[in-house]
Amino acid sequence: MKTSLKIEECIMFAFGIFLFNTLDFDWWWFPALLLLPDIGMLGYMVNAKVGAITYNFFHHKGMALVVYMLGFYLKNNILQLIGVIVFAHASLDRIFGYGLKYFDAFKNTHLGQIGK
Repeated sequence: MKTSLKIEECIMFAFGIFLFNTLDFDWWWFPALLLLPDIGMLGYMVNAKVGAITYNFFHHKGMALVVYMLGFYLKNNILQLIGVIVFAHASLDRIFGYGLKYFDAFKNTHLGQIGK
C-alpha cells in the first residue's frame, strides 16, 4: 500500500508541474518557490500545537486547490501559482513520508511516524 500511495503522490506532483506549465511564469519560478510552504514549520518555534496548525495550513492540498480555483475564477495568476506550489509541495512531502501533523509532535503525521 505504501508504494501505491507514493506512486499516487508522484502522479499528483507531476500534475502540479502540468498546472504550473499552464500559467504564464518562467520555468525557474517553480523550483525557486517549491520549498516556500515549509515556512509553516516556523510555528514549531512557539509550540507543537501552533506548529501543527501552521504546518498543516501550508501543506493542505484541499486548501491549495481552493486557492487555485479561486485564482482561476478571478483570472488571477498569482493565486493560481500559490495553489499550484502548495499542491505540488504537499505531494512532494508526502512522497517522502511527511504528512499532515498531529498536535503532539512534528514526527507524528497522518501517514504515521516520520523515520519509521
